[in-house]
Amino acid sequence: MMKFIPWWVLAFAAFASPLAAQQQPAAPAIRVKPEQIRPFVPEAFDPPKLVETARFKIVPLGPAVVDRDYRAYMSSIEHLQKTFSRSTTWPHEGISHADAVKDMENEQARFTRRQSFDYAVLTTDGSREIGSVYISPSHVAGYDAVVRMWVTKEAYDAGLDAELYAWLTNWMQTAWPFKKVAYPGRAIDWQTWDNLRATN
Repeated sequence: MMKFIPWWVLAFAAFASPLAAQQQPAAPAIRVKPEQIRPFVPEAFDPPKLVETARFKIVPLGPAVVDRDYRAYMSSIEHLQKTFSRSTTWPHEGISHADAVKDMENEQARFTRRQSFDYAVLTTDGSREIGSVYISPSHVAGYDAVVRMWVTKEAYDAGLDAELYAWLTNWMQTAWPFKKVAYPGRAIDWQTWDNLRATN
């Protein structure tokens, strides 16, 4: 015998089915396998841990240089806001030493994970930091890496900015595996670089 189903049950089922379909969870996002992600540098590449020149030496940023790094950028707040960060967000008067320690721990972790390679530029005796170099992946098509740098106001006035930049471009060509490097604010003016980033 056929079981009688009230009309209102059928009506509700017809109404609810499309709604239920709409409420089904979305399909999971496509996951990119680790082996499909292009590494920033080849696995066999060993990033430099120490480079010495006649004017300075370079070592990775990390807790070992936190005091020298903190003194360097806090001595040149206005100078760096104008020439490096283009912002009052860094550096600024309110940065504590604890903030600096955390930042250096993050820098070291990114270096260890080979996500970026950031360096302190020290005097030849290692007693003071006079600048920093940042080597990061590029999100702009056609460039393998983005390299930025700064020097303290005192070092800038002494002409180290131009000297370090000239040395840095040569170092990237001879010691690193990148085919094309972007130098925003230097080889590429900021407006052009900002436009490239916006379109990518």
